[in-house]
Amino acid sequence: MNIFIVIACIGLLVFLITYLKVNSFVAFLLISLSAGVMLGIPITDLAKTIQKGLGDTLGSLVTIIVLGAMLGKLVAESGAAQQISGTLINIFGQKNMAWGLMLTGFIIGIPLFYNVGFVLMIPLVFALVHQYKLHPLVTGVPMMASLSVAHGFLPPHPSPAALVAQFQANMGLTLMYGIVIAIPAIILAGPIFAKTLVNRPIKSLGTFSMKSLPENELPNKWSSFVTALLPVFLLVFTTIAEVYIDKTTVLGQVFKLISDPAMVMLVAICFATYSLGLRLGKKMEDIMNIYVEAVKDVGMILLIIAGAGTLKEVLLVSGVSKEIAGYLGAMPIPPLVLGWLMAAIIRVCVGSATIAGLTAAGMIYPLVAGGGVDPNLMVLSIGAGSLMFSHVNDGGFWLFKEYFNLSISETIRSWSVMESIVSAVGLVGVLVLQAILH
Repeated sequence: MNIFIVIACIGLLVFLITYLKVNSFVAFLLISLSAGVMLGIPITDLAKTIQKGLGDTLGSLVTIIVLGAMLGKLVAESGAAQQISGTLINIFGQKNMAWGLMLTGFIIGIPLFYNVGFVLMIPLVFALVHQYKLHPLVTGVPMMASLSVAHGFLPPHPSPAALVAQFQANMGLTLMYGIVIAIPAIILAGPIFAKTLVNRPIKSLGTFSMKSLPENELPNKWSSFVTALLPVFLLVFTTIAEVYIDKTTVLGQVFKLISDPAMVMLVAICFATYSLGLRLGKKMEDIMNIYVEAVKDVGMILLIIAGAGTLKEVLLVSGVSKEIAGYLGAMPIPPLVLGWLMAAIIRVCVGSATIAGLTAAGMIYPLVAGGGVDPNLMVLSIGAGSLMFSHVNDGGFWLFKEYFNLSISETIRSWSVMESIVSAVGLVGVLVLQAILH
């Protein structure tokens, strides 16, 4: 009976968000309250349960997501993103433009949220399309695939970072595994898949002005690349160092502190404040204003993540999580495939990759807590599932459609298929890694 209540609540959540257009945070709170009452949590304890879910979920994530948003905003505003993209395009040349844009999207996608990266980099795509008479989809899809993979697979992006926190995974290991899986995903969904779109009709594109800084105002190449990728370098380095350094020594304790993802992001933002701010002559007040704007951009993302945390807490406190775990564990489906499948179904129904990933995580959590599956790989499996078949209920679908001036059927043929390839390859990559590691 309890399982049917949970299924009904998930269905109602989809209805509220998709059809009634209720704010996702409000919808999560309403569903959490309803589920708590129907699952038998005492009314007097329900408010505390929801507050605990909010606090536990946000406690370990606010610093990471907020500092990540600040870093991404500064990378964009300082011209570092422009410098990175220009450098890579010059290296790859016109013949291999799609591969250059794929790599550009991946590097830019690590510090930037998807929508920000899309709007920031799409003028570059159109500028190259007009300059070299290229096919817009063949040119643009590789970059979009890279941005999407970074959004779904790689911390410190909100959804994978939240999944790492929920499953108590290692963010450095998850990032390294994610990069390994991301490489074949973006190659297959990017340059290779884009070649199948070459015969699609080319329509006249709208006029997009690329807001670019003069060459003499851009940060140098070294500062741009190092600053944008510093969180990756630090997470990978500290993860590897922890294996070889005695944790009981002073040095080991220092590395333990620095390896915490929140500390990694703090170091990265301090470095960026100097390398992309003060060193370029920016006033500290102006840099801080950029950071304030960045926080505004992620406010609703944080609330959605918090809302998902309340539902997870209700499922745990009511005891239904154990019941679900027993039911799911008896199914003849490997846990990693099950996590991917649940996220994929919710993604197709709701549209939001973040909501799909976090909702699936709340249901699959007992299997991970039981120790029967690698939490790092489960993060990636659910992340891959959350990207499955974006269609008309996803904002990213319409963003791609309007910018590339496509019909709905053309958008499904290009964008939706690209997202599905990314998702499927991600699952295969996770299963291959599991076979190698275990």
